[in-house]
Parts: sequence; structure tokens; C-alpha cells
Amino acid sequence: MPAVYARRSTRHTARTRRARPAFAAAAVVLATAATLLTGTSAQAAPPAPVGAATARTYLADLTVKAEGSSDGYSRDKFPHWKTQSGACNTREVVLKRDGTNVQQDSSCAATSGTWKSAYDGATWTVASDLDIDHVVPLSEAWKSGANGWTTAQREGFANDLTRPQLIAVTDNVNQAKGDKDPAEWMPPTASYHCYYARMWVDVKHHYNLTVNTEEKSKLSSVLSGC
Repeated sequence: MPAVYARRSTRHTARTRRARPAFAAAAVVLATAATLLTGTSAQAAPPAPVGAATARTYLADLTVKAEGSSDGYSRDKFPHWKTQSGACNTREVVLKRDGTNVQQDSSCAATSGTWKSAYDGATWTVASDLDIDHVVPLSEAWKSGANGWTTAQREGFANDLTRPQLIAVTDNVNQAKGDKDPAEWMPPTASYHCYYARMWVDVKHHYNLTVNTEEKSKLSSVLSGC
């Protein structure tokens, strides 16, 4: 059983703690937001990705193209974390969803709870030890086609709660991942590789993003063993 960690000395980066812009509440998450101040969590995980067989079909459908340039890229071009309801932004919604017995204060900040990071198996009891990972990183999306999107489209991608694109994980693990694709980085927990590949392909297929040769080869290899 993995150890439970109460606190670490790492600094929580601006990558996951950003100012909350005053956006209108999204109707798609009203049902989720209605339970934010209760102490239980029914899901404790992102939305399930497509199955392995469907992921293999989706992967075959993706356009194979050399990764584009990062010229012009900025995280600010993917506005996050947007307000979802009341004082709750996307980060807090995901923390509530992915945790167990999460309690939040009047500003929607998680004050207690337990989170198990699927990427590395570590368990945390302090919300600041968690980053919200974009499964397909924002920079990766930019280089795979999102550079041609509108700001509104990029905002939707960066705050997508309906697909397996956002997940609460150990902050240092997320920072080690950076903007790497599966050919360059996979979660430390090998048993999660199949699920991660399914998540990645599900998101890329939905958003019609491209894959490069090495990325497709790695995903194909992982999915063939699912």
C-alpha cells in the first residue's frame, strides 16, 4: 500500500494556481457544482476514456504529421482555470471530483480530503500537493493544431470536464511530464499506461489534433497490449 503523505516542501507552481477570471458559469458542470460543498465524491476519477479497441480505431484515424512549431505559444492563450459556478473554478471542481471526502470552504478551496495520484500511486492529504494535469498538454495541443483555434476554443480545451483531459496528480510528477507526448513520457505506474494511452487518444481524436510518427508508434504499442 502506498504511503500517505501529509505535506511536502515543493512550491505549488503558477501552472495550477492562477487567477480566476470572471467567466460565466458553464451549464455542463452545474450538476457537478451543486455538490461541491458536500463531503463525498462519487466519481474520484476523470470521465472514462474510450475502450482499447475504440482507441486503436481512433488512433488509426488521426492525421500523422510532424509536430509544429511552438512559435507564438503561451499558456495565456488557453485561459484557465475558468469559473464554473459561484466561487468554484475548474481546478477546484477537479480536486473535488478526483478526491475522497473532500471538504471545501466558502471560497471553494479544498481544506481537507484524500487524493490518490493515478500516475505514481502516491496518496496526498493536502490539496497544494496536487497539480491538475492536462493529459494532452497545452503546448502539445498548440503544436498539434490548436494554434489555429480561437481563444474560446482553446479555453474550452483547457477546462474540459466532459472528456478525460484533466486529472489531479502529484505535482512533481506532473512537472516532470511537462509538455511531453507519450513517446517521451509515460506515467511512472506501468499498469496505468493503457488507460493513459486511451485518455490521450480519446482527447486528440475529439479535438482533431495530429500525432507525430514517434507518438503514434508508442501509442500503438501500448494499446496493442491493452
